[in-house]
Amino acid sequence: MNPSSSTATYKRLEGKVAIITGGASGIGASTVQLFHEHGAKVVIGDIQDNLGQAIADKLGENVAYIHCDVSNEDEVCKLIDTTVAKHGQLDIMYNNAGIIDGSFGRIMESTKSNLERVLGVNLVGPFLGAKHAARVMVPRRKGCILFTASVATAIAGLSSHAYAASKGGVLCLARNLAAELGQYGIRVNCVSPYAVVTGTMAGVSGAEAARAELALSEVGNLKGQILKAEAVAKAALYLASDDANYVSGLNLLVDGGYSVVNPSLMNFWTTLN
Repeated sequence: MNPSSSTATYKRLEGKVAIITGGASGIGASTVQLFHEHGAKVVIGDIQDNLGQAIADKLGENVAYIHCDVSNEDEVCKLIDTTVAKHGQLDIMYNNAGIIDGSFGRIMESTKSNLERVLGVNLVGPFLGAKHAARVMVPRRKGCILFTASVATAIAGLSSHAYAASKGGVLCLARNLAAELGQYGIRVNCVSPYAVVTGTMAGVSGAEAARAELALSEVGNLKGQILKAEAVAKAALYLASDDANYVSGLNLLVDGGYSVVNPSLMNFWTTLN
């Protein structure tokens, strides 16, 4: 049984319209399903046409798919305008689309082209999504803008320099937007997960994915738990819902305490006993 609350009588997003970029796989796909179960009309924006359309077909008339390269402003503008034309409003803009570059090399080995590619999707994309969401939310004086950032915003050394720069930029963007858009009743927040094994990790699937999850759990702080995409989706659901109606400017870390714990000294003392 799906751990989400599809049978719950209380639907936390009833009557709301949400756009989720990167909604065709991974964290995005889990969030599409969860938002839909909680009563939202959801529009998926992604470049994975077959996956995105398959989710929309499976979930029914309240879920639609629109092709959108988030680094292309015309396509982002079309995504938002089409959603508003169809549903008459936009309540939640979840800028979730992102990529992971495979390189963890030193700064001297990093390339400008890779940096630009990562920033184009991970930072420029959310910037454009927020810009055009604000365009339609400000006149209504309400709305919620969300971003998927990363635990890399809270602790160093977990990713490539390009990825860390992109997600750090997202967090600063979210905080700036929270300061600007609060006067219009618009809330802006980030969800920052620990490592999640998703479709963005090319070539990782099946048994290999399960092994990767166990390995990440072992080096994580919170033992006995494995972070799944569904858990990140639940964090996004909270921030998107009226339960968080006075929460803005938050970087919600879904990392089992990893970013606030340094076990090195404790481990050292343990080895002496």
